[in-house]
Amino acid sequence: MSITLRYEISPPLTNEALNALFAAAWQNHTPYDFQVRLRCSLLYVAALSQEQLVGFVNVAWDGGIHAFLLDTTVHPDFQHKQIGTQLVRMATLAAKERGIEWLHVDYEPHLEGFYQRCGFRPTHAGLLRLTEE
Repeated sequence: MSITLRYEISPPLTNEALNALFAAAWQNHTPYDFQVRLRCSLLYVAALSQEQLVGFVNVAWDGGIHAFLLDTTVHPDFQHKQIGTQLVRMATLAAKERGIEWLHVDYEPHLEGFYQRCGFRPTHAGLLRLTEE
């Protein structure tokens, strides 16, 4: 079966659509007000099949030349179809067009191959947890 997708940069997205995608893709997702996050974003990219949100990636930024890739998510029914790769590719190009020089991403070890295929390379970084577990 062939699927038709359209990708859009920063389209209007509802909390309902985002929470439905995240609930399908992430175990233990708790509904969240995404509008706060979207207002603070440089941009985000959505993948839509018909009118269903099936993929999403957010680009947060520091107001300067650094941006951060967050929340790369593809609905489980649409995974392994290069949607995540296309989301990251579009986010990368759009960030570059907006003057971003450095795009950062944190990921779990099992996603290293995906992000390397998207052009990211491992770097040394520090992390400090500010809350108790």
